[in-house]
Amino acid sequence: MNDPEKKIVVDEDWKSQVEAERDAQREEKAKQPDADSNAGRELPPPSFQLHISNLATQALMFLGQFPNPITEKQEIRLNDAKHVIDTLVVLDEKTKGNLDDQEAQMMEGVLHELRMAFVSVQQYVANGGAAQEAGKEPAADEKSGSSIEIPE
Repeated sequence: MNDPEKKIVVDEDWKSQVEAERDAQREEKAKQPDADSNAGRELPPPSFQLHISNLATQALMFLGQFPNPITEKQEIRLNDAKHVIDTLVVLDEKTKGNLDDQEAQMMEGVLHELRMAFVSVQQYVANGGAAQEAGKEPAADEKSGSSIEIPE
């Protein structure tokens, strides 16, 4: 066989080139804001009331009371709202006798308000409220798990 002799050419500068690329990546990363850097933002101390408030806010979002922060659209998602309300019921049952008066009153009030809002929105959807306003047939029923966008 008459194979010409294979030669391997090694670029001696490759190490410095890789190091320069790494330095550039480090500089770029340093320019990007850190996900944990909430400069000047104080978080409230964790508490039972804050946890209940967070869950209630999530349920209200699923009931279309204010826009989803990700989609920036008001949506009714009854299955998700029911899940959050049921989670609050479990918390209520598991914490019976362990809450102070203020916490117990908050839990009772939040559950009452969310249940009433759920029934109201459920009736709105059952009557085709969002769909009728948009001039189309209802997009979902409460069992489907899909969402209905509320027109502005």
